[in-house]
Order: sequence, then structure tokens, then C-alpha cells
Amino acid sequence: MIVSVPKESSSNERRVALTPDVVKRLVAQSVEVHVEHDAGIGAGHADAAYEAVGAKIVTDRDAVWRHADMVLRVQRPMLASEGRDEVALLKEGAVVIGMLQPLTNHALVRALANGKATSFSLELLPRISRAQSMDVLSSMSTIAGYRAVLLAASLNARFFPMLVTAAGTIAPAKVLVIGAGVAGLQAIATAKRLGAVVQAFDVRPAVKEQIESLGAKFISPEAGAVEGEGAGGYAKELSEDQHKRELEFLHEHIKKVDVVITTALIPGKPAPTLITEQMVKDMPPASIIVDLAAEAGGNCELTKAGETLEKHGVTIIGPLNLPAGMPVHASQMYAKNMHAFLGLLIDKEGKLQLNFEDEIVKGTCVTHEGNVAHERVRQVVEGGKGS
Repeated sequence: MIVSVPKESSSNERRVALTPDVVKRLVAQSVEVHVEHDAGIGAGHADAAYEAVGAKIVTDRDAVWRHADMVLRVQRPMLASEGRDEVALLKEGAVVIGMLQPLTNHALVRALANGKATSFSLELLPRISRAQSMDVLSSMSTIAGYRAVLLAASLNARFFPMLVTAAGTIAPAKVLVIGAGVAGLQAIATAKRLGAVVQAFDVRPAVKEQIESLGAKFISPEAGAVEGEGAGGYAKELSEDQHKRELEFLHEHIKKVDVVITTALIPGKPAPTLITEQMVKDMPPASIIVDLAAEAGGNCELTKAGETLEKHGVTIIGPLNLPAGMPVHASQMYAKNMHAFLGLLIDKEGKLQLNFEDEIVKGTCVTHEGNVAHERVRQVVEGGKGS
């Protein structure tokens, strides 16, 4: 079986799906690994490092797709409408694995199904203990939360830590983290390491202990007012009344902080608006907002995805793909997650085995044998045929 690692297509994507150490393990299983020329260079891995562990370097960017039985990606494949049709290069029955974002990329799902490709999207991993070693979302969110704080610190007009200087004592920055998933918890930990006074808000009461274990203060309205824990531990949409109370509560706290980092997402849906323009107006001058939900519409209604702007004296950052900015460790983490997942698909002799009785295999499969296999994705794609 040939497993191919093409170079990522996005100009800003420096990660690679497999690192040489993982390639070495696959080669030991009798898997033939093809790596596109310079696929790993952005993550610090030259072609020679892959050749040294038994990979074949492919200079023809189309051939690395055409000859593959399995293609491993970080980002989704491109379509003809984006200037290069990578899906069309796949042979019938080929397997594609990556972060495909199938709930929002309907045209990609239909193209994969029409091409009879078997595709797996790692964002769809079920939240069970057996899948933890494959959890790319958690790995990449760890990096995003860390880098969000560094972004805020680099643009902040204030020190993060308390300092005793020749000019007297300087008070520490006050940071509010909204959303205590993996990204939020890493943001809390990083802000604390930098010496900030940190508060955190989440609609899931169960995260209180995790927040406090990192040295931050958990803030919440009265019990039950805005609780919103859904299936699998994810946040769910609040009722209109709960959301109104949530905004009122956050408004009072945002007035008193120097930095706000938002991470609130609802899987498959636009990010909830948690910071209104009026709230921005009421923030202290020279404050910072880092909106990690920018790609999903943003938690701040003034956020522009991929832009840094200033409104009402507040700097609002809408970063995209922060993990790509730390490609060495991001690729290392992603490749290890990928290798754990491949353990479910490749047997000890290096042959493909698709066991759809396995909860993880079934739960991540998007397309198979010309059909959209994932029920939720199928419902979304069929409901949005024009997208």
C-alpha cells in the first residue's frame, strides 16, 4: 500500500501530516510512503530526513496524489474552484484523511463521494477515552490557546506580570478567558505563567475545577442561569433568555479587564456572539481582544477574520490557523495523532483494513463507496445543496 503525504496547498500552511519519526514506523510495517518534495520543509523536515527513514520523495505534485492508496493531509484537499482540483487526481477507492471540515465544506464532501473516495475527517473523532491519542483538535487547540496569549502580550500596552521598578510597582494585567475548552485552558495557563491575574468564564459548570486548578478565578452568574453543556462535554446553544443574561454578566466583567481571549465554539454552527460593540466601547482604552473563534464568525461582533483592527480604542485580533505559526511542534503533535488513528486502518502487514464496526472508524468516516457515510454530514450536505 502506498501512503502519500502531499505538500499542503494553502500558502500559509507550514505543517505536514507526517514527520520522519512516524514515517519510520510505517515503513517498518511494510507501508510504502511517498512524500512530496519539500512537503516537510516548513516544519523543519528536509527531504533527506524522510529519505533516511525509507520514504520516497516525489517531485511530481500530481503523481503524489494519483499513485496513492491513502493520502494524508493536514488541511482539506482543494477543488477546481480554488485553482487546483486535488480530489480529481485521486484514484477510485483511495482513502483521504485530514481535517476536512465536512460540516461546512459541502462541495468537497460531494466531490469526494462522486469520486468514490473513502474519506475520514479527524475533527469528527468521538469524545471517548480510546480516541484521546488521536485527538488533533485538542492538540491544535493547545497551540492556539498558547499563541493567543503571546499575541495579546506582544500587542498589549501593559506588562502582564506585576513588576517592582525604579518607577514604582506596576500592577499585573487582568485577563479574561471566555470558554474553557482545551484552547481556553491553555490560554489560562499561559497567561498565569506570564504573571497576569486571570479570570475565566464558561457555560459548563463542570470546568470550574479545571480553571481553578490552573490558578484562575472561575466567574459565573447565579446557578443555572446560563448553563449550556451538551453531548460529549461540548457547549450547546443557549436559549434567548440565557444568552441575554450571559451577555449582561460578561459586560460587567469585560469593563474591568485589559485582555479578553475568546474561544467559544459550537460544533458545526456559527460562533456565538459574546462581545457586542457596546461592550467593546466600555472596555478600558488600549485593551486587547483575541478572538479564536474568528474563522467561525467570531465571538466579538466587530471581529474580522484574519485581521487586526482597532475600534473604540481596543485592538481586536481575529487570527486564523495559529497552529501553522508553530509548525515544528504542531506537525509533531499532528503526526502522532495521525499515527494513532492509522493504527485502526492499517494492519501489521501494512494492508488497509476498514472495520466500520469500530466506533472511531465509523464516527470519522465522511464518504465511502460513492456515498456520504456520516449521518450528520449527510443531513447538512443534503440540506445545503447549493453551497
